[in-house]
Amino acid sequence: MYERDPPRIRSDEYWAEIRRAWEGGATGASLAKRYDVGLANLWRRRAEEAWERKPQPDPVPEPVEGWERYAERKRDEFEFRLTETRAVASRLAEAMAGGALEAVPLWHLGFVLRWRETHLTAETAARDRDWARRYGWTAGMWTEEGRLYHQAWLDEATLQGNRAAWREDAGLPDGVAKDWP
Repeated sequence: MYERDPPRIRSDEYWAEIRRAWEGGATGASLAKRYDVGLANLWRRRAEEAWERKPQPDPVPEPVEGWERYAERKRDEFEFRLTETRAVASRLAEAMAGGALEAVPLWHLGFVLRWRETHLTAETAARDRDWARRYGWTAGMWTEEGRLYHQAWLDEATLQGNRAAWREDAGLPDGVAKDWP
């Protein structure tokens, strides 16, 4: 006659460890083998105790060039942006201290003009208006009283007055997205 093995009784701590492993992403088959429990028993406990796996974020795929070269490229990009930002900051600081406006990057001109009007002398503001007259698109930046419009207006005037430059900066070829900006 066939003799059966006595049933194996596992402690609650043992099943808690199996549960943690399953909820951590291990497969039922691998756990049944590793902990020497029946797969049907494992599934029964999982259902009765409502084991639940937390959604895991997708792993970040390794870049084609590998992590080392990727990190090096990112560092180089960071250093380039840092240098570029510092150069812009220097130009803006000089202009905001009353220096020449020629070095102010186009997209910051409205901000600098408004800042200078608010913080520097009326003579500086008048000199700025005279300087800006050489550009046809700047005429719409001042009210009839000679005050600058609000910042959003200045930004829009700069954008519309330099539409082709914006499209080039944005990488938009001729003939596409014709309504932008």
